[in-house]
Amino acid sequence: MANTNSPNLSTSLEQGVPPRVRFCPSPTGNPHVGLVRTALFNWAFARHHGGTLVFRIEDTDAARDSEESYDQLLDSMRWLGFDWDEGPEVGGPHAPYRQSQRMDIYKDVAEKLLAGGYAYHCYCTTEELDTRREAARAAGKPSGYDGHCRDLTAEQTAAYEAEGRTSIVRFRMPDEALTFTDLVRGELTFQPENVPDYGIVRANGAPLYTLVNPVDDALMEITHVLRGEDLLSSTPRQIALYKALIELGIAKETPVFGHLPYVMGEGNKKLSKRDPQASLNLYRERGFLPQGLLNYLSLLGWSIAEDRDIFSVEEMVAAFDIKDVNANPARFDLKKCEHINAEHIRMLDVKTFTESCGPWLKAPFAPWAPEAFDAARFEAIAPYAQTRVTVLSDITANVDFLFLDEPVEDEASWAKAMKEGSDALLVTARAKLIAAEWNAEALKSAILAAGEEHGLKLGKAQAPVRVAVTGRTIGLPLFESLEILGREKTVARIDAGQAQLCVL
Repeated sequence: MANTNSPNLSTSLEQGVPPRVRFCPSPTGNPHVGLVRTALFNWAFARHHGGTLVFRIEDTDAARDSEESYDQLLDSMRWLGFDWDEGPEVGGPHAPYRQSQRMDIYKDVAEKLLAGGYAYHCYCTTEELDTRREAARAAGKPSGYDGHCRDLTAEQTAAYEAEGRTSIVRFRMPDEALTFTDLVRGELTFQPENVPDYGIVRANGAPLYTLVNPVDDALMEITHVLRGEDLLSSTPRQIALYKALIELGIAKETPVFGHLPYVMGEGNKKLSKRDPQASLNLYRERGFLPQGLLNYLSLLGWSIAEDRDIFSVEEMVAAFDIKDVNANPARFDLKKCEHINAEHIRMLDVKTFTESCGPWLKAPFAPWAPEAFDAARFEAIAPYAQTRVTVLSDITANVDFLFLDEPVEDEASWAKAMKEGSDALLVTARAKLIAAEWNAEALKSAILAAGEEHGLKLGKAQAPVRVAVTGRTIGLPLFESLEILGREKTVARIDAGQAQLCVL
């Protein structure tokens, strides 16, 4: 049984050798929160140990990759606050960092693997492979590639080529078990019958992920590979390929692997790109703070302490240890994610909060005319809003009553608050408010007094006033809101509400 872990690399951290890790996404569509979690753990690992983070773009799939997705990927990394030591926009000694620009390298390595006997040409057609796989399944045997072309003679090869067959390049797996120690899952062993020879170059000459990923890791001298559990089955293949690359003088060592737990969605199924809550863009558009989202994502497989969920990115980096990552699947809980984000919003200073709300106070999010926005009013209401919002986009509905000509029409709120006698209450409240000094405490006393005249406690008395002025039954502190809205607009809206009740 071959144990392929390098003893030098498995103890390198203890010896103070800075690690080299990588984050290597494909630019296909919107970034996935599972992808962000992987980037976060690699980034935190590198920063905690004073190592190097290599940001590499795996864009060899021309049919799915796009420049738009590439630009979006870089923008997302910057928004999240990640920095990298080598990669796009930074450069480095192992450039280029886009696989589409490294094709000559992969071609050269594939040729060396063929010449060294580590790989071979496979001429099997798809139909032949399917037939033999079905037969293997029927016989209760493993249905992977059966090695049909592993040891073709020159005559057999010539005959296939004379037929006009094309060939892929397959890597020759060793006929022995492969054992390695995973940083998250401990010692793992894969039997040879479960890891058959696999393709590394397509028939058209295009290299496959199974070749380019480990080749780049080797040439970029990656020491630790932290990636998702979905890639665990490919690890013994890569370890065998590393051994060949070392023997060919292409690689120096085999990296240490750590496979991060699945992120699960609804129904305990793996969170996929098709799940609405999987898209990073969704969280940006809703107004999640990067630090809030990263705080939550770090909890998907790791914790800073048993009794602590809220912490900064800096605190995570200081505490992060890959050995503390849990191998069990982690369930994505949107409610908890929102709660943690809300806590991070509370921790902002008011000035930063006010500035962060900026995008949601103008088109296309704001329903009021641009000229209706009053920065002074918003700055006055911001401290109260900061304690109420869960995501920054919540700010729009919380403050719209300040900038709209009329409050929003919410029939449910109106029906809930405007009970029998509400019209009389509004008349009394109007008189009390006109006579009051215009500050929150005095306004509260005025509504309290109006309620007492009608046999109502403060909560019942303020409900019709709130709906008449803001359009909603729930919102920011009422009396502070009235103070900021001003006497004239407050009285006008109470009049309008009372008039509407009279018509009804």
